[in-house]
Amino acid sequence: MASGPRILLDNTTYHIMVRGNQKQNTFLEKEDFLKYIEVLRHYKRKYACKIYGYCLMPNHVHLILEVKKGQDLVKIMQGINQTYTIWFNKKYKKTGHLWQGRYKSMVIQKDKYLLTCIEYIELNPLRANITNSVFNYPWSSWQVRFDYKKDGLLDQPEII
Repeated sequence: MASGPRILLDNTTYHIMVRGNQKQNTFLEKEDFLKYIEVLRHYKRKYACKIYGYCLMPNHVHLILEVKKGQDLVKIMQGINQTYTIWFNKKYKKTGHLWQGRYKSMVIQKDKYLLTCIEYIELNPLRANITNSVFNYPWSSWQVRFDYKKDGLLDQPEII
């Protein structure tokens, strides 16, 4: 079944989700998580987008991004996915697709739902039984939001 047209709006916040092809793990070692964050940081600077939340799970990624130009969302995600895939495939001597289909994007209103969505993605590792405490999971924005670590990625939404 073909995907419908993507909604691309200026000055809009999106919940983005991308999953590993065939639900495979896309992060196998600490270095992989660090590389993805480095790539994310590069595209944040390049397109001056805001990141309100993120969570890197072993086989998928959640991002909450605000873009100035709707078309930038396509460029940002294409850049992140391609750059990380090329790096991952070279590192692990693989070929082909790393991500399953195109990323999903949902428009988020900057109201209480934004806060709910941030909480949802940051608590994802706890719900998936990957960790017993969000304090122990280093690959989400939760620790950054509550000042337990700094990573230079996270922006605070105006609603907070």
